[in-house]
Order: sequence, then C-alpha cells, then structure tokens
Amino acid sequence: MTNDDAADLLARHSEALALFTDRVHAVRTDQWDDPTPCTEWTVRDLVNHLTAEQLWVPDLVTGGAAVADVGDAHDGDVLGARPRAAWDAAARAARKAFAADGALERTVQLSYGETPAVAYCAQMTADAVVHAWDLSRAIGAPERLPDALVAFALEEVTPYADQLAESGLFAPPVEPPPGDSAQCRLLAMLGRRA
Repeated sequence: MTNDDAADLLARHSEALALFTDRVHAVRTDQWDDPTPCTEWTVRDLVNHLTAEQLWVPDLVTGGAAVADVGDAHDGDVLGARPRAAWDAAARAARKAFAADGALERTVQLSYGETPAVAYCAQMTADAVVHAWDLSRAIGAPERLPDALVAFALEEVTPYADQLAESGLFAPPVEPPPGDSAQCRLLAMLGRRA
C-alpha cells in the first residue's frame, strides 16, 4: 500500500466516523429506544454495536491482541449513562489506532482469522457508512450519504456482499429500482430499502 493509498483510506475512515458521530449527537433523548432498519436493534443497540466495534480496534491493531485475548471485554452495554461520550471516546481511540505509525501494515487476528489491518480498516469504514444511514433513518436525520463514502463502501462490500447475507448479520439483498443511485444500490445490496 502506498502512502497515498493509506492516507486516502484513513481519510475515508475519519469521514465515516465523523458522519456517524454527527448522527449520534443528533439523537434526541426520547429516541434511544426507537426502532432502526436493523430489525433487532433500537437506536441505542445500534450505537452500542458501533461503539463496541470501535473499542476492538486499539486492542487488535495497536495492542496486537487476538479476539480470544480480548474475550467478552466489549460485550453488553458499552454506552453506560453517557452514550454520546462513550461513542466519542471509542471513535477517537479507533481513529488513533488505525493512524498510528505502521498500523495499516500490520496483520490483525479477527474471529475468522488473520486479516491485513488495511482490510480491517476498510471493512470498519464501510460498516460505519451503512450504519450511519440506518441511524439517520431511525432518528429522522438527512439520509443522503456523502458520494465519496458511498463509492468507497460500494467498492469495499461488493466482492463479499453475498457472504454478508449468508452470515445472518445482514438482511438478504433486495432489488433496487432501475436506474437508482449508487447509495440505493449499496443499501439494497445490504438488504435495505432506501
């Protein structure tokens, strides 16, 4: 990976986290228990999921830990009484870990085996983009995602979108309307109707 490629990936990662941060800070007090497009999750569950994902990054990327080493440290409620502050701290830590010298050149131990840190960062970026849309829809925030993030996420998930549906972590793909936007194609690929 060239320095320019690494800088581009880190920029997209930061943009995705900033977008999700904006949506987290837009959640009204009375919306935390509202449903989301992720049928099993409330707004709080969705933010908790993304927060826990960010908490893993320093452990795996800069700490060199494997999933088994971390165990259940990030299971359950990681938001506590101050969900926005918990998200902000986790997002800052994840951003810092991926941006550390040499971090993207490392290999991380994920639940499915050894993975280049650069691939892990790309997956986390795409996940934050899609879940930013989920959160936007749930709280009535603007649903339009930045074009650069949509293009990045489409390129990232297209090769393995079928596997995501098979994993049970995402709904099966839906057919987007003909001639629809890149954002609609991305969401449809991941089982969401825009």
